[in-house]
Amino acid sequence: MTSAPNAFDPIGLLQQLASIDSINPDLVPGAAGEGEIAAWCAAWLREQGFDVSVLEERPGRPSVVAIRRGIGAGRSLMLNGHLDTVGVASYDGDPFSGELRDGRVFGRGTFDMKGGVAAILVAAARASARGLAGDVIVTLVADEEFGSLGTEEVLRSVSADAAVIVEPSGLELTLAHRGFAWFELELRGVAAHGSQPERGVDAIAHAGLVMRALDDLRGRLSSGAPHPTLGHGTVRVSMISGGEDAATVADTCTLTLERRMLPGQSPEHVEAELRSVLEHLSGTVPGFSYALTCLVARAAFEADPGWPVVQALAGNAARVLGAEPVVRGEPFWTDAGLVLEAGIPCLVFGVDGGGAHADVEWAEAASVVALTDILEGTIVDFCR
Repeated sequence: MTSAPNAFDPIGLLQQLASIDSINPDLVPGAAGEGEIAAWCAAWLREQGFDVSVLEERPGRPSVVAIRRGIGAGRSLMLNGHLDTVGVASYDGDPFSGELRDGRVFGRGTFDMKGGVAAILVAAARASARGLAGDVIVTLVADEEFGSLGTEEVLRSVSADAAVIVEPSGLELTLAHRGFAWFELELRGVAAHGSQPERGVDAIAHAGLVMRALDDLRGRLSSGAPHPTLGHGTVRVSMISGGEDAATVADTCTLTLERRMLPGQSPEHVEAELRSVLEHLSGTVPGFSYALTCLVARAAFEADPGWPVVQALAGNAARVLGAEPVVRGEPFWTDAGLVLEAGIPCLVFGVDGGGAHADVEWAEAASVVALTDILEGTIVDFCR
């Protein structure tokens, strides 16, 4: 590990956090998980006067909740960041160096999203020391990179008047992102000898019909009016398997489908949409039989630009950056979707950098400092 940083130096904190292995064990079996980094952050927050608890419904997968109570009659603000990272098997160099070079801090998770976590820690400590009216709530969660069990666990016991999810965003306001749903589609055929395929029902041939029908659905999705920042929804086949051997008509074929959805399109809506496509095939193709199972579904996220938390952060971003921040949408999903589902107005705003999930990862040091200042100002404006 690097030496202990100055308590209020976000770059030093980021280097410390980067030196701690927190690879998600659901992505890399046997990996370290969040235990060490959660303990480090919990101890740091206690030193700054926060009331700290560690939630750990699943052993070895802790999330930290730290609260600095206000003096009363003010709004509460949650700052959410994740502690886990993806793996380092292909990382080029030392993934835990935390090296500061040419204005960048290098290492796995520096961009996604330990730079944001460092900014949260410093901003929350600085702002709450001013004697705010409202509560400052820090939630540093496990498992965002796989199943979001940490944010789900936190939201069962913690609420706030608003939240900022500090995923990396290039210091741009992320006010929307797509949702997603993954489905398993099992097509059921009838096995027969390959020399007499007419005696069977070929599940693989039916998979071809499904893929053509999904092409038609994709065309319908792309023909509508695009979302201002997210464009169109998508549908695709991500995995396919079927058949037993070269000489037998396949009696089963299984497809994994991914549907990326826009705000206003619920998981129930997109499942009904897929079932409509499949029911049409079932009614028009002899022997077509299927079972569709939803594996996981997360709704899309969209913030109201008029929410007080959005206004507070946008104003502080303009102050620190010297210009109105860019507004963007993300094609991928974040824990903001869960936070909004829990009834907490929120947005996504985080550091600049690159290399998320790649062989070299870095955070722009200046953006970590800027994010810290923006978050501190936002906390003060929102909670005082």
